[in-house]
Amino acid sequence: MLNTSDFVNKLIQNSYTHLCVVPCSFAKSVINESINNVNIEYLPCASEAVACSMAAGLKMAGEKPLVVVQSSGLTNMGSCITSLLKPYGIRFPILVSWREYNEGDSEIQHKHLATKLPDLINTYGYQPIILDKEDISIAINQIEECNDIDQICIFQKNTFSTVSLAEKHQLDLSMYLPRSEFLKALNKKFSDQDVLFIGTTGNTSREMYSFMTNTDNFYQAGNMGGALSVGLGAAKAGKRVIVCGGDAEFVMHMGGLINAGRYSNNINLTYIVFDNESNKSTGGQNSYQQHIDYIGIAKSSNILNSFGVTDIKSFNDILEKTDKGVNFIYVKCSYDISTPRPPLDILIRNSF
Repeated sequence: MLNTSDFVNKLIQNSYTHLCVVPCSFAKSVINESINNVNIEYLPCASEAVACSMAAGLKMAGEKPLVVVQSSGLTNMGSCITSLLKPYGIRFPILVSWREYNEGDSEIQHKHLATKLPDLINTYGYQPIILDKEDISIAINQIEECNDIDQICIFQKNTFSTVSLAEKHQLDLSMYLPRSEFLKALNKKFSDQDVLFIGTTGNTSREMYSFMTNTDNFYQAGNMGGALSVGLGAAKAGKRVIVCGGDAEFVMHMGGLINAGRYSNNINLTYIVFDNESNKSTGGQNSYQQHIDYIGIAKSSNILNSFGVTDIKSFNDILEKTDKGVNFIYVKCSYDISTPRPPLDILIRNSF
């Protein structure tokens, strides 16, 4: 296992300036250390395509960036890699986590790439290489090579030693209700009704499984940023749909919000964004999205029935207004204790 603090300091010694990241639990210690360390800039990115494009801009402007994403996110970078990096000859290190899959596990979003990740990298025209997890000098040399040859580094679980966020970077959301209280309110109001709930990947779906036991739920294990568009499709087919999303999920594929606004008068779709200001399922780091006017974005996308709440009474009052059209509810909330993932037999579902 690599000492994470030493690893990041070695990156700095080798003149790396920016870490462009979409969080992954395998990389949380590297992320935490880069946030703690003032000598390298941590750049949280809305999507892997954004991370790749930002790194390209940094490299062309004379900086020395590094990209860190998880294996499923590498697919989001495909267009940037094949139509920007390759034809323009732009090279910088890309570190990709290799997420495992054990048969019967409910993290089915990782099943395909658990065995096919090297093949995907080869398809992009790059050589995959496993990042050495015992010798920092070898690992740094492997990363440095990515500036000169078409190579992508794969890092495995437990490659990096544990590093926690410094206290000054930890969030205090104690003034807000936990998300579970709002999920319980949804469960009570829509118990046994003909309403389809779609939960985004991560802790949102896990908490829905624990706290929404009397509703019709689809738990989307992967496809981050796509829950709203899945809900839009189901709504266009005649379903009443409520999508439960999160702050990081909101920004990944915002085109879905604009699409939903096109149909605001002839479907029944409600999009609830639970904002706990963090990437809770990948380490709890700040999502750094406090500058976003979520309600303003929704309204400018023609979702005029857009509201913000922090308490259960207001939440219930607004739910009474969501029986038609397209609606948006922004909920400021805090963390919940860890909850289990939905089991595979509950998770697998290919029809509504």
